[in-house]
Formats: sequence, C-alpha cells, structure tokens
Amino acid sequence: MTVVKNKKVKIVEETLWDSANKLRGKVEPAEYKHVVLGLIFLKFVSDKFEKRKKELITEGKEKYIDIVEFYTSKNIFYLPEVSRWEYLKKNAKQNDIALKIDTALATVEKNNPALKGALPDNYYSRLDLDVNKLASLIDTINNIDTLKDDEQDIIGRVYEYFLRKFALAEGKGKGEFYTPKCIVKLIAEMIEPYKGKIYDPCCGSGGMFVQSINFIQNHHGNKKDISIYGQEYTSTTYKLAKMNLAIRGISANLGKIPDNTFFNDQHEDLKADFIMANPPFNQKQWREANELTQDARWSGYEVPPTGNANYAWILHMVSKLSENGVAGFILSNGALSGGGEELKIRQKLIENGLVEAVIVLPRNLFYTTDISVTLWIINKNKRERTFQPDGVVKNLRNREHEYLFMDLREMGEPFEKKFIQLTDDDIKKVAETYHNWQDIDWKEKYQDKPEFCYSAKLEELKKKGFSLAPSKYIEFVNRDENIDFDEKMNNLKQEFSKLLSEEENSKKELLKVFEELGYGIKF
Repeated sequence: MTVVKNKKVKIVEETLWDSANKLRGKVEPAEYKHVVLGLIFLKFVSDKFEKRKKELITEGKEKYIDIVEFYTSKNIFYLPEVSRWEYLKKNAKQNDIALKIDTALATVEKNNPALKGALPDNYYSRLDLDVNKLASLIDTINNIDTLKDDEQDIIGRVYEYFLRKFALAEGKGKGEFYTPKCIVKLIAEMIEPYKGKIYDPCCGSGGMFVQSINFIQNHHGNKKDISIYGQEYTSTTYKLAKMNLAIRGISANLGKIPDNTFFNDQHEDLKADFIMANPPFNQKQWREANELTQDARWSGYEVPPTGNANYAWILHMVSKLSENGVAGFILSNGALSGGGEELKIRQKLIENGLVEAVIVLPRNLFYTTDISVTLWIINKNKRERTFQPDGVVKNLRNREHEYLFMDLREMGEPFEKKFIQLTDDDIKKVAETYHNWQDIDWKEKYQDKPEFCYSAKLEELKKKGFSLAPSKYIEFVNRDENIDFDEKMNNLKQEFSKLLSEEENSKKELLKVFEELGYGIKF
C-alpha cells in the first residue's frame, strides 16, 4: 500500500513514521512503534471482523452477525462495538479517545484468551497524547488496507522499520532484525515444512511463522497439520508475536513468558521436524565463562565460545531436530570460517553429515543492517529415501558427505530505494537447484555452474580447512573484470552525499528542539 504526497510515493512504514513523529514531545521516538502497532492491530482485527460480517449478510445470515461463534469458527475475533475501528474513527477527535483506545484493546484481550498478556494495558491514557495528533495518526492508519495482501507481514515490517529509525538507541544495539519475506519464502521453499512441528528459538515478531503458514496454503497444504513452537527474549517483541499470530488465526506455543532460550529453554523436550530461524548476529558475552559448560545441547561438541553465540545457536537447533528434521537459518558470514572452538564444532558438524547446503545471500536485504548473511541448511536425514510433499513423490539420494554451495549475491531486484529483495523467480531457481541436487536422478537434473553453485565432497572441505565459505568452492570467472568501477564510484558518491545531507538535517532538527526549549545553540 502506498500513499501519494506531492507526487512522491511513500511506503506505508515511512508515512506512519511521519505521522507518529508528530507526537514528538509527549512520546519518545523509541515508543512510536508501540503507539502505532496497537492501532494497526485494532484496524487489522476490525477489517477481518467487517469482512466476515459482510459474508454473513451476503449468505442471508444477517440475524447471526452478533453471534460470537460465527466469527471464532473462522479464527476471527468477534468485536463488540467499542472495539471496532469505525467506532474509534468516529470518536477520533473526542478528548477521551486515548481512553477509548485502551478500552478497545482491553475488551479484545478479555474476550480472546489467545491474546492474554499480548496487548498494551492502559497505555494510551498514560501517554497523555495530543488529541489532534492522535486523530491524525488514526486517519493515516485508516488508509491502510490490511487485507490487501495476506502474505505481507505488515506488523513485522512496521516494527522493524521503526527499529531502524531509532537504531542508534535500541535497534542495532540489540540486533533485532525482522527477517524479510523473501528470505523466509526461500527457506520455506527449500525445507518444505508441510507436516509436523515447526520451531523458531528466537521468533521475534513471528514473521517466520506467518510466512510458513502462507507457504503451506500456497501449496494447498493444511495448516492444521502443523504445530508451531517458539521462544522470544524481549518482552515487547514476545507480545508482538502473540498479537501477530493471533490476528491471523495461527495457534502457537511461544512459552509461558518471554525469556532467554539458552538459560530457560521453555521447550526442553521438543523435537522439531522443521526449524526456521534468524538468530541475533554475532551475539557477544551471551554467557559467563563458567556458565552452561556442561549443557546437554553441546554434547559431543566443544562448548561454544563466550564471545560469540553463533555456534551456540547452531548446536541448540541441532539438539532440537527430530530424527528426520531439517533446519534453515540465517547467520552472519563470519560463522563460515572462524577458528578456535568454532572451527572444531564446524568440523564435527560437517563430518557428522549434518550440513547440507550453504547459500550466501545478497547484501542490503535487511532494513536495519547491510551485513552480508548466509542461509544454512542442516539436515539430519541425508540418506536415500522417498519424500512426498504437496502430493508429489520425490526420491532422494544419499548425500551424507556431499555439500551444496550457492552464491546469490548477483541476484535480486531493487526494493524501496536502497534495499534488495529476491524475486519469486530467484527463489524458484534456487529451490529447484537445491531439490534437483537432492534428487536420486541428480546427475541428469543438476550441474555445477560458475558463480552460482557447486557440489563439494568431504575431501574438498578438508583441504579447505573445513571452511564453509561458498567462494572457496564455487568457480568465479573474471568477476572483477566485469565490475564497472565508474558506476561503483558514482554510487558511492551518491550514498556519501545522501549521508551528509541526512546528518545536516538531523543537526537542524536537534537545534530546533533546543530552540523550542529556550536554549539556543550556536556552532
């Protein structure tokens, strides 16, 4: 959804930020996301309620439009009038609109057990917001068609965008990254989570689960065949995940409380068929030197180093896989070739036949970081077997000591100015390559391609010091000679000019705030 203003097209997240920014003074920028997301939630559930209400009227069941069961049977919240968006919009300029919003949220939560503890409690009243500015924000959110694209995780995207806007204070410092839809779609297309238990040990706002269910529905599967488990450390994000899943009718066990996965694993006995995750990148000092040294999750491996949690996340996920389980997860590229204890763990993972595929992704996929990342596929069952997803029989060969490397850095298309996203064609190409490589007739369906993919043997990995960097195995042909350095320098110049301009604008805004407070500053 886009909003046109002065012939400049703005993405919905940017428009919402501009509207929330008008609350400056009463609300800190770090709070904007909570103010906005509570209202988006109410708009979302109201849109679904009104859609179902119209269906009942069309079906000649108008006398049932206020019977709760006719909504809950379709995984839709029944909303009393005080919780409906139309009621809030009609009263947006009333002096007690903040109280009405709090009442709407409290009423929805009270009537829907799945939302227990997920929604803001008496939040808007406590903020003492300017009525006109709050009304303006409601008007902006009113223009969002939350049902236009069911595959879009609007709540997750807005949350992550606001983190980026306030990144210096809390976003980058905490390593909170909303996983772009294209990455989740790629993981789902590769590991094919049709039936069984799906787990995400660091589930954030629940975006992995949202896209997993979309994958199942797009392939004519049944979401009732899936059980969802997750855990999240940050309290606000935990609540957001519960909210995000509840409005989509997705049942999930996210643990009783938000908590640290390493120190309070709330799914201790879980054995998952599929794991999809985007753990915090390069998490430092995740444990003290004497903590978790005898943890069962690292049994048979070295204890992950205290200075970086990447391999702790890997071993945690390996310990959670069922006998035939498969995991797809994102890590920073540094995990591909680190030394010390990481090298020893990586060597054992490789020799134990767990690593199946390593795919380096394009840069600039994330809102909050331009760090280069890699998709890992860990598979506990690489032996010859028959697999039947989506009604299609696949005969898989024994791949116990073979490893697929892929490089997608030349893939993708521009997305929202300076970002990149993988296209559906890109995702299809990568997933088909992976599945052809797995196939029992792989020699007829798969071949190594320079600058794209390579199938390596264990002996090759040993010679490369058990590095999993795809660039060490994939053949590259004159890539440097194909670089247009003038174009690269011009792009860098434009980026640098933009950064300087943004810095100057930030300085002006800061000076304006001090002037409004009566303290002029001169440089």
